[in-house]
Amino acid sequence: MLSFTISLLLLILGYLIYGKFVSRIFGPDPSRPTPAVANRDGVDFIPMPTWKVYMIQFLNIAGTGPIFGAIMGAQFGPSAYLWIVFGCIFAGAVHDYLSGMLSVRNQGAGLPQMVGKYLGKTTMNISLVFTVVLLILVGAVFVYSPAIILKDIAGNGSNTAALLWCLVIFAYYIFATMLPIDKIIGKIYPLFAFALIFMAVALMVCLFAKWPDIPEVWGGLANRRAGLGLSHQPIFPCLFITIACGAISGFHATQSPLMARCIKNEKLGRPVFYGAMITEGIVALVWASVSSYFFFDGGYAEVGGALNTPAPRVVTLVSEGWLGIVGGILAILGVVAAPITSGDTALRSARLIIAEALHFPQKKISARLAISIPLFATTALMLWYNIADEEGFNKIWGYFGWANQTLAVFTLWTVTSFLSRRKGSLAYMITLIPAAFMTSVVTSYILIKVGIHLSNPAIAVIASAAAALSLVWFFTWKSGYDRKNKLPMENS
Repeated sequence: MLSFTISLLLLILGYLIYGKFVSRIFGPDPSRPTPAVANRDGVDFIPMPTWKVYMIQFLNIAGTGPIFGAIMGAQFGPSAYLWIVFGCIFAGAVHDYLSGMLSVRNQGAGLPQMVGKYLGKTTMNISLVFTVVLLILVGAVFVYSPAIILKDIAGNGSNTAALLWCLVIFAYYIFATMLPIDKIIGKIYPLFAFALIFMAVALMVCLFAKWPDIPEVWGGLANRRAGLGLSHQPIFPCLFITIACGAISGFHATQSPLMARCIKNEKLGRPVFYGAMITEGIVALVWASVSSYFFFDGGYAEVGGALNTPAPRVVTLVSEGWLGIVGGILAILGVVAAPITSGDTALRSARLIIAEALHFPQKKISARLAISIPLFATTALMLWYNIADEEGFNKIWGYFGWANQTLAVFTLWTVTSFLSRRKGSLAYMITLIPAAFMTSVVTSYILIKVGIHLSNPAIAVIASAAAALSLVWFFTWKSGYDRKNKLPMENS
């Protein structure tokens, strides 16, 4: 528990100290009109109270990611603590803050448009396709997973019941995605966000009250999956893909522009973007500790589980076992409402990104339908395939994890390019190091994912080569940019 306590304090200090440092590097300008004010359209560009924007941002980026990912990540052992803490402070929160603020500075632009501005048109087109595919995957995944849980809660485990729940959730997606952002998202989502935070705080109190004897960081960082009877997965790179939300997630860069269109002052970026990510890191930290107790200190027996209990069931057992009826309600909100809300905003982001690429204004409902109908049809087809072929869904989920972190790589190199345009400044180092590291992670992981057996030394060589090549590419580009020096110092 000392590792948990120290990690919790580090996350809070990370927001107070490093978050302030990153904000100072970006240089928010409180006198500059934000897109919510300058481009207000009553649909997507709407100024909202800061507390509400923060809560929506937190729920949008969280979903079940910091819960399920942390539960599975805890199976690797105490190394999960290090990744959540240092990944969140120095990579994830920086990623979210700078992608959000870059959107604010670019009139609420989506991720592909920002990639195009700072990395070029070719990279923009690749990231555009990559982003839309990922968002459709998120939409399909976050219909399927709560539908499975709801059919089990209702006592009907059939595929027909799952399909009916999928239809209900999908109907909500269509309804919520078409409405102005302040009608449903602005009114209901803060309540769900509060439920997630309350759940994490309640479990944190239980952890401190129980003070379980869970593995500590200084007790060794060895992979503990084998002791649980799980298949071997090397800590690097698999842990860094398993725990995405709570450390760093490319999906967040598709969500931050939604709130970049709603904040009223640039100075609010740190609590909204950096702060929401730190909050998500705390949620992940809580669940990593709860799961460590569940798997390694007999907690599974206390709540009637087993060592092979899947992540959604762990959430339900622990919440009901530790928090009673209130815990059961919060568990439903956490593992059902949270993914639904993330799926909704994922498809909303996809609509806006496509509209932006086509220069197609979205104020009229007919314009929204023109993009939404084929978007929802594609998601529905993927969803149908997932229900009909469970193994197919599992394969898609695995690639979704990789795609999510690859999108984070796109974002990190984009903000690195932005920061590197400041003459005589080394500010870009705050994103250059995470960008090179995540490039090595996704490169080595995809080789393992496609079935190539690699020894640990081979993984290290491939990861090092990928990081080195990315750095060579960057400094070659930067040298050419500095030499031409055609653009003034980047401030917008």
